[in-house]
Formats: sequence, structure tokens, C-alpha cells
Amino acid sequence: MTAAQISTPGQQGHSAELRSAARRLGSGVDRRRFLTVTGAAAALAFAVNLPAAGAASAAELDARKITEDPFTLGVASGDPLPGSVLLWTRLAPRPFEADGGLPATRVQVRWEVARDERFARIVRRGSVTAHPEFGHSVRVDVDGLDPDRTFYYRFRAGSWISPAGRTRTAPARGARNSSLTLAAVSCQAYHDGYFTAYKHLAAEDVDVVFHLGDYLYEYAVTATGGARNYTDRTLPAHYNRETVTLEDYRMRYGLYKSDPDLRAAHAAHPFVVTWDDHETENNYAGDTPENSVPPEEFLLRRAAAYRAYWENQPLRTPQRPTGPDMRLYRRLEFGRLAQFDILDTRQYRSNQAYGDGWKVPGPESEDPTRTMTGAAQERWLLDGWKNSRARWNVVPQQVTFAQRRDVPTDAFKLSMDSWDGYPASRQRLMDGAEAAGVDNLMVLTGDVHVGYGFDLKKDFDDPSSRTVGTEIVATSIASGKDGAEKPANWTNQTQANPHMKFYNGRRGYALVTLGTDQARADFRTVSAVTTPGAPVGTAASFVTEAGNPGLTPA
Repeated sequence: MTAAQISTPGQQGHSAELRSAARRLGSGVDRRRFLTVTGAAAALAFAVNLPAAGAASAAELDARKITEDPFTLGVASGDPLPGSVLLWTRLAPRPFEADGGLPATRVQVRWEVARDERFARIVRRGSVTAHPEFGHSVRVDVDGLDPDRTFYYRFRAGSWISPAGRTRTAPARGARNSSLTLAAVSCQAYHDGYFTAYKHLAAEDVDVVFHLGDYLYEYAVTATGGARNYTDRTLPAHYNRETVTLEDYRMRYGLYKSDPDLRAAHAAHPFVVTWDDHETENNYAGDTPENSVPPEEFLLRRAAAYRAYWENQPLRTPQRPTGPDMRLYRRLEFGRLAQFDILDTRQYRSNQAYGDGWKVPGPESEDPTRTMTGAAQERWLLDGWKNSRARWNVVPQQVTFAQRRDVPTDAFKLSMDSWDGYPASRQRLMDGAEAAGVDNLMVLTGDVHVGYGFDLKKDFDDPSSRTVGTEIVATSIASGKDGAEKPANWTNQTQANPHMKFYNGRRGYALVTLGTDQARADFRTVSAVTTPGAPVGTAASFVTEAGNPGLTPA
């Protein structure tokens, strides 16, 4: 997409005010800082659209006057702590419209948390304001809850009651809990198929779901929903173009969250989310776009995408973005059993070497100054490992961590978008884990639309070197359409990478059960997503022993 396409008002580009401010700031100013330099940056960072205080606030709408169900996008919870959990919903009587079908007014929303699904034993209740500046999304950080307990929650607006959600708090800090089951999911391209895997995940007995990126895709969606091939509905024409503006991204979340299986999974389990590239633009790297557009145009797009992401995910206020910057990496602890260090490998990375794609590695990709995480996030992760008391140190992140050669010959290529394109950055993390005495390292990954199981080697070029951890790569929910059990490159990749213990190209998710003595990974897959209703099965199961890393068939 060209800059002219992005800028043209008739093609839903950014407003003239924002583009003008961006150009003034972008001239001669460091690209990473230009949004916070002068007063004009306030408009660029959407500060002009933050909820005001007192008399300057938007007018309030009497919720009793809402005549259509405002809870069409469902409910969600996220980032469980020992005594609290974050609850989310977004009011949108008409989710396919830019304003969600509500006027630019505030709406009071009530909420309840109960011990039982009939809401006979309410433990917390209150009200929260849905601001039009945030697309009428609301979030409630409910505290004072018992640790390691299941709770039920719901919202009310006027006479309307939301679907009920189920969530769970984390175990108490320092608790010697003996088991935790998580699900890992990623890559849900609406236009590639149905979210059938989420229907099955909603019925699984899991404590928490980690979404590892590509919650939505910026690409156009046809009137028939792409590979969904609808015959009973017609999607609005505005979905049949790439997302660029805040309005575009908000409406795209409205489309994705209209899927009943996605809503069911959110209602059933707390989610911990992190993004990859498609929530903004394919394969962008830091402030470098995929396409040749002016830097100010891309950072405007990134600011719009980041804000819409926060509005539509169960994230706490500290994650709220400022312009094109958003602190998404964070740490969660589940007693003494597990520490989760959730990474952002997209916002701070160096640009892909050799123009991206699969390339022969060389001096550019192996430059020791290259980073996947940025210096601050890298220090945060290494310091967190030094202070960890957890049995399992788990790193939910986006792109393939283990080495992945494409062919079993010396003429192999590596993916420049994965950690193979940033080997020095990967080595610093592996050295840091070893220095911190991390015995049970597990990396959770998405991105590649296949399921992988890897042993992490001290030296990937030496198959006999020590195994220092494991990597579980969750296949996509829908991206890549139906896929295949053995993709076309299955033989080459399995022969080229002896540390690759599993490779499957169907859609689904991964279940990981952490125990004190071992962890078990079950790769759950469905046979098709281009038609709805496919059953789920287990493609393979593996275990890795605590203190003795490496995947073995269960």
C-alpha cells in the first residue's frame, strides 16, 4: 500500500491534522522519539481523544435508552494475579459500524463477580464508565479476591445483561502448587477459516490461555468471509480493504469478536495476550514498515493499531499505549510452580537482515549488535530469571526460537524474521538463562501456522550438544486454511533439524500441563477450518522431565 493510498481521505486514511503533525515532527527528529517531542505530538498520540475530567467530559447516555444488545462482542478476562483479575467488555450494539452503534457519550456499566455461575454468592460488584474515546470498551481490575479460585462475572448496561464469563485467580505468591494447565494459541486469520478450535478449547479444563500473536489480520476480507464462503450473510464492504486507521482496526476487532467460538473461549478462560505483526502490519520491525511509506505515516498506523489492540483486549491500565509505544512485556507468577515472562518481539527489534525472508545467514544477520527484544526488555528478562524461584520458567513469545534450517545440506537458509535472523540476541538469552541457573526453560511460540516441538540446544550446530530447554510451537487457529499433517517441507525440515521432535501442519492449539516432576504437551488439532464443525483430536503428546530437559513421546 502506497503513502498516497494511506493519505487519501476518500480511502479512509489518517486525518489531515494527524498527518500534518506527523510530518512536522518527523522532519529532522529521531523516529523513535518524534511523537513525544512537542505539543503537536499530543494530537499524534491521540491525547486529544483521551477522556477529559469534570465538566469537559463527554455527555452521559442513560443506559436504559439502549434498545439493542450492547454486549455483542462478549466478555473476557485476563492477566490473573493471586488476588485480582482484569475483566473486559466493549459496548457495541452494531459491531460492524465505526461507532459500534452508540453515540459519542459516556455509558455507565455495572459489573458483578460471584463464586457461583448462578450469581447467588456475589463477592464484588461496582460500576465503570465506558468512554467513547476508547470505543466504549471497559476494563475492571477486580481485587480482594481469594487466590487460586474460580469466579464468574458479568456486566449490565441498562436492562441488558452480558453473557457470563468464568475466570480464575493465580495461586498465592510462594504457594507450592503442584499443577497448572495452560493452552497456547495464535494466528487466527478470519478470512482463512472458522475458529472451530476455539469451540473445543472453550470446553477444555485449563487454568489460563496464552495468545501468542496475530489475533487479527490487516488484510482485506471479502463479502463472503474469504475461505468461510458464507452463503447466509454478506459482510460490509469496508472490510474488503487493508486496515490502516484507528476506525479500521476497531471495526476489524468487531468482525473478529463477532465469531461465537472466539467469544466462547474468552468467556471460558482468562487470556494472557501478546501481539505479533498482523495486529499492525505484516513483518514490520520496530518503526520500520513492510512497505515503503514515510516513517510518520507508519507510526501513525502503529499508534492506531496499538490503541485498538488495548481497547479490545483484557489488559490493565499500565499497558495503555501512548502514541505508537506500548509496554506489553510483563511477568506473571503462578505460585512456586511457574513464572511467565511474556515478551514483545516486534516493537523493539532490529530490522530483518538481508531484506527478510529465508536467506543464507551471514555477517548481517550475525551482527552481535542486532536485537530481537531491545536492550531494556532483554535486561528485564535476564534480571527476572536471576530472581526467579519458580520450578518452570516459561517464555510466551511470538516467533520460532530454535534453529530451523530449511534443507539438510550445507546450502541451508534460515528465516530472517525468526530468532534465526537474530542469533546473537538468542545466544544472550540462552547464556543468561544458564547464568541464572534456569533448569526448566520452556518457550511458547506462535506465528508459523504449524505445530512444532523442539529441544533447545546449547549449540544448535552440534546435535550432540547439551539440551537446555524445550520449545512448544502452537499451530494456528485458522491461518493457512486447513493445512496438512505433513506439509510439503516436512521431510526436509525434520531431517535438517534433529532437535525438531514434532512437526504437524493442521490447525488447533497446544495444551501444556506443568507439574513438579514433569511437563506434558498435547498438540490438539482439527481436520478442517474451511468448513465448520470439525472434531478435535490429539496429534501427539510429549513430556519433559524437570531437571532433565528434552521432549520424549508420552
